[in-house]
Amino acid sequence: MMLRLIPKVFFDRMEEGLNLFVDGMGFEVLHHDGDLAVVARDGAKAYVVASAEYAAKDRPEISIETDTIEELHRDISTRRPDLLHPNLPRVTQRPWGALEFSLLDKTGVCVVFRQWPT
Repeated sequence: MMLRLIPKVFFDRMEEGLNLFVDGMGFEVLHHDGDLAVVARDGAKAYVVASAEYAAKDRPEISIETDTIEELHRDISTRRPDLLHPNLPRVTQRPWGALEFSLLDKTGVCVVFRQWPT
């Protein structure tokens, strides 16, 4: 049984990754040893890695499914409104039926929060 998929997200500097995940989305640091940090909030987890080489090659789009999208939007937009993606800053119903809003950090990492109808 597969339990979860955990992305590894590369940043030029560790501070950039912690800025997005910890300061922006309220994740907690579970482990940090210089070039690697493990961060988590609720059931979501990510590995934040400092690597200028790989950060230059990959700026990912990460999706996080939730069942509390309005609450997450309030929390994040109050905490860090500067991270709201200019193309999807508010909770919006998309043509495929999901409610979504997005974040975009200064390095180009995009995080889409998505709630599917029940």
